[in-house]
Amino acid sequence: MHKYKMNTKIILQYIVAFAIITSSASGQATATGSATPATAQPAPTSPTGSYPAHRVYDTKRKRIVDFETMTARLAQADLVFLGEQHNDPRTHQLQAAVLEGVARRRTGPIVLALEMFERDVQGTLDGYLAGTVPESTFLATSRPWPNYPTDYRPMVEFAKAHRWPVVAGNVPRRYASQVARRGLAAVDSLPPTERAFVARDLSCPRDAYWERFKGVMGDMSGHGTPMSAEQVEAMVWRTYEAQCIKDETMGEAVAAAHLAAGALVIHANGSFHSDYRLGTVDRAQRRAPKARTMVVSFVPVADLDTALSRDQRKLGDFVVFTLAPTR
Repeated sequence: MHKYKMNTKIILQYIVAFAIITSSASGQATATGSATPATAQPAPTSPTGSYPAHRVYDTKRKRIVDFETMTARLAQADLVFLGEQHNDPRTHQLQAAVLEGVARRRTGPIVLALEMFERDVQGTLDGYLAGTVPESTFLATSRPWPNYPTDYRPMVEFAKAHRWPVVAGNVPRRYASQVARRGLAAVDSLPPTERAFVARDLSCPRDAYWERFKGVMGDMSGHGTPMSAEQVEAMVWRTYEAQCIKDETMGEAVAAAHLAAGALVIHANGSFHSDYRLGTVDRAQRRAPKARTMVVSFVPVADLDTALSRDQRKLGDFVVFTLAPTR
């Protein structure tokens, strides 16, 4: 039974957009469409607050480098993906530090894009950035995640202070939920006004991403309501299709923001969406094949001195190890 619960949590956290699970270790609640919205907080005086202990591994040069070396490289890219564990506060501090480091070096346009906001709240988000919508209204209507005040607000406020656009990149969770239940056919039944909130072109191949997805899902047969192998496969496939429309929609948003003005787009997302340059990264590159793309994967560990396995060296261009929260 424990295994079934763990797999269900993974499904909700990474795939089905009707629930965003955060670890109980972070002391945060689950976000749903009816969750209590985050409340306005005083504007931060610094995007990072403090500089948490970490180590940066450059996978191309195969050595540990300093944080400034990494941000200098990122500032030269066109698309940057910051893959996170949603419940790691030190990761979020370092993500904000990436914005600051890139801002010091990049002279051209920069766009911040976020998995944490969905495409249908873009107007409200734009209004807040422009100063025409108060933060209280923005928070009440944009469905921010419970950890928005501490973890994502510093990035949004930094972007606002520097007049960067912020893109609400994700598909609305209600559509991902429909796909998880009915498959991609659910998208075809949407009216045109709602269909625009989902990527125009959808692809869900049985590729390396699918194989990795199945590995994360695990074996769910024999848990809960008895299901045949075919039923389990069908359920996992529909859930994977829900994952695909998230990746396609975010990838489309990132590529469009870059192609519109030649901007550097920095996209924050759960690491499953960008590790190994799969998921959202693959979808963005398909739409912007000439874009110089860099992937950063943040990995919380218990001991910085013993971090780094062979598999982790393939996660992205840089792997940033942070000290995992103590339980």
